[in-house]
Amino acid sequence: MKKGKHLTTALLAACLSTSALAQSPDNYGSGLKLDLNQDGTKFVRFIMWHQFWTTYTQNNPGTKDVNGDPQSSTMDIGIRRSRFLAYSQISPRFLILTHWGINNVSFINGGGAGTLGTGASATGQGGKRPQLYIHDAWSEYAVVKGKLHIGTGLHYWNGVSRLSSASTLNFMTMDAPIFNWYNIEATDQFARQFGIYAKGQVGRLDYRVSVNKPYVYGVSPTKANIKPDGIAVNAFTEKAAFSGYFDWAFKDKENNILPYFVGTYLGKKEVLNIGAGFYTQANATASARVSGADTLIDKHTQTCIGVDFFWDKPLNKAKGTALSIYSVYYNYNFGPNYLRNIGILNLHANTVAPTESFAGAGNLQPTIGTGSIWYTQVGYKFPNMKNGSSFMPYVTTTYKDFNRLAASSFQYDLGLNYFVSGHNAKITLQYTNRPIYKLNSSNGTIDRDGSKGEFVIQTHIFL
Repeated sequence: MKKGKHLTTALLAACLSTSALAQSPDNYGSGLKLDLNQDGTKFVRFIMWHQFWTTYTQNNPGTKDVNGDPQSSTMDIGIRRSRFLAYSQISPRFLILTHWGINNVSFINGGGAGTLGTGASATGQGGKRPQLYIHDAWSEYAVVKGKLHIGTGLHYWNGVSRLSSASTLNFMTMDAPIFNWYNIEATDQFARQFGIYAKGQVGRLDYRVSVNKPYVYGVSPTKANIKPDGIAVNAFTEKAAFSGYFDWAFKDKENNILPYFVGTYLGKKEVLNIGAGFYTQANATASARVSGADTLIDKHTQTCIGVDFFWDKPLNKAKGTALSIYSVYYNYNFGPNYLRNIGILNLHANTVAPTESFAGAGNLQPTIGTGSIWYTQVGYKFPNMKNGSSFMPYVTTTYKDFNRLAASSFQYDLGLNYFVSGHNAKITLQYTNRPIYKLNSSNGTIDRDGSKGEFVIQTHIFL
């Protein structure tokens, strides 16, 4: 009986502790924590979350449905993220973390290999039985506690910008703009690479640097594999990559025990930071060109640079109002005319003539490439209501100027967060505008051809 009583008491204490910690939008202060000793210096913490999307998409020109018929719009319900994270400190000098889950699963894609049933034959894997995989797996040692920590593994201590290491638990917007993850699903695994990192805080300076071994992706840089059109593509290489991000805290300092930057603190603290970062890898891409009677292969160094500003300010703490502003400028160089088209939870993979839609079918759009991007998001949190819930409307703007496209583009998102219980339970409605491009067959340029839109409702819960 005594053992059962002690176990019940311990579980109740853990639940009460979790309830208090869950009020903080900081990842480190959230989740179920189990203390392994009396003073709590040895512990295991668990975090789990789901994000479901219900979407209505205006499809790109030339999009077809599963039967091959023209389809101007699509409705879908899918899993954007379903994750589980656990980490432990058995000593203040050691930390181990494992993070796994699934992403981007719909009725037609994201499923496990070999899945049988409707949608699994003509459309690839289908959407059934998605395979869990590791997102993060690293261990860390404190050389000088708080000032210098060194870790190794499959990690998320990214360079370039704050948004490149964004937490998916507490975005101010519904989601990230994707181009913040400059290698997404190319030479990384969902924004992670194998590497050795160092991080810490020295005064008001917060830093993270790493040496990584990117995944091999693309083609072997030979004449047989690359068209002599002067367009850079990802190429096989074993070169290491180097990255770093540094920011200065003018107001409240942030917790950097974990790499995940908070999107908004919802008026809990005032953070005013300016940061800058980089990522570089030699021979990451290659292009081919004709020189006389020969074809020459040129290898290119990938260099990504970012400069950003983050201001998250409580306006009236008694009422709970707050202002959140984030702005970042990216300069990306992947080699001449490099461009990637990406669409989140894109349901359509049919071939589209570039004269109809250069990006392709569904919701694909030019997302990452050689050129520059300026992204800004602004949100205002309304006063808390009697039940503790609140609303936060927001707007984002994106200016892209890619070398390969004849014209730059401006696009925007309009959104509304309903915080049922802070970031732990929220519903977000967002309208997303994206540019459409098509190939001009007369002169070979890729010209702007209007815009399409997408409505998304996201339900988000994490514990």
